Amino acid sequence: MNPTTLIRKIVPARATLLALAAFASFGTAIAGPDIQHWTAPTGARVFFVESHALPLVDVQVTFAAGGALDPADAAGVASLTRSLLDAGTENLNEQQIAERIADTGARIGGGTDKDMAALSVRTLSSEAEREAAIGLAARLLAKPTFPAEILERERARSIAGLRDALTRPDTLAARSFTRAIYGDHPYGRLVTVESLQRITRDQIEAFHQTHYTALAASVAIVGDVSRDQAERIAVRLTEALPAGTPPAPLPPPQLPPRLVEHIEHPSAQAHILMGMPGISRDDPDYFPLVVGNYVLGGGGFVSRLTKEVREKRGFAYSVFSSFQPLRVAGPFEIGLQTRGSQAKEARQVTRAVLDEFVAAGPTTDELQAAKDNFINGFGLRLDSNRKILDYVSMIGFYGLPLDWLDTYPERVAEVTVEAVRDAFSRRIRDEHLVTVVAGGDGDAVANGERAPAARAEPSN
Repeated sequence: MNPTTLIRKIVPARATLLALAAFASFGTAIAGPDIQHWTAPTGARVFFVESHALPLVDVQVTFAAGGALDPADAAGVASLTRSLLDAGTENLNEQQIAERIADTGARIGGGTDKDMAALSVRTLSSEAEREAAIGLAARLLAKPTFPAEILERERARSIAGLRDALTRPDTLAARSFTRAIYGDHPYGRLVTVESLQRITRDQIEAFHQTHYTALAASVAIVGDVSRDQAERIAVRLTEALPAGTPPAPLPPPQLPPRLVEHIEHPSAQAHILMGMPGISRDDPDYFPLVVGNYVLGGGGFVSRLTKEVREKRGFAYSVFSSFQPLRVAGPFEIGLQTRGSQAKEARQVTRAVLDEFVAAGPTTDELQAAKDNFINGFGLRLDSNRKILDYVSMIGFYGLPLDWLDTYPERVAEVTVEAVRDAFSRRIRDEHLVTVVAGGDGDAVANGERAPAARAEPSN
């Protein structure tokens, strides 16, 4: 979900100063905002942060309606359903909706990922503009018409984009990596040209009716409104939705067998991904793994992978590692690009760095530098309404404690070398590590090497 831009009527420099003032109003540099929570009469869960420093209101409504809930034979339904919400509603066509949004000066956006679908609104807090924007958003959520001609247009656009993406080694690597680490789990469902061609308008309507419901809705509101006004906003956004049922839990993914997969492509650069299912949003190992990962490959130029793979050997311009927490275990991933002729050696060095880190963990100095970065940069994570909204929405959707932001610096500070080593040794296991190498054949052949055939084999 891409953040919405500032309304053009606000001068950017003034907006920045006011955003910092808004953050200061929440308390000290390491305190999170005061999140108020209640359940609306419609059954929707509401999370509200009141701030009057800017004449703006940011709202985000999220549903458990992401790609993991696509029908098994029609991957892409979730994404198309969300993208068509503003294509038409009762008595308004696509052009009229765009004109209504422009007239109010609002921004309406959102998107989907594996877990969720979201609709976001940024509007001036003055009553006329606010009511118009919220009223329109409520209609888009509850009464989309999914016009057949626009569905065909968006289907064609998606198919064209996918066909183009499938010519690139980075796409081939990412899709094979997802398929290998998740298998038949819902997180492993991949949109294909064939699945997009199979999607019907009836499936989209059924998906919307099933998953865009009041009991499955989480409403985050941040900005220049009172508690009473926030309560009315939440009701208005969800009162016309079907009641539905709360989202069912996803099953945890099975850990994959160790694997190395090579995918032929005539590119000079080989795209290398390695990893396995990682952590959920509420994982008890969240802080040791995330803080430790900063040392391994999440800290840019100060990370071990960058020092060993880029600086010492020049194998790659950039190399990273990351955890992507989701409702259940999202991926742990290491990624880099390198010339095909040195892909094997680059992979061996990367693997050696990972193995050493899993076995021994960070040094005391490395860990302290990582913790300092997280704690000292914490204020910048909350220096605008939009950033606060993203966190509040995440807390609400995943059911995290309301003081999650308040305790964040403390939880980071508590991480020890032993905790990082213990978490990594239990969670990142050699017997489950998947490695995918896509492309690099052009450079390998140019250097007199035989290009590897596309194959899967046990990792060494």
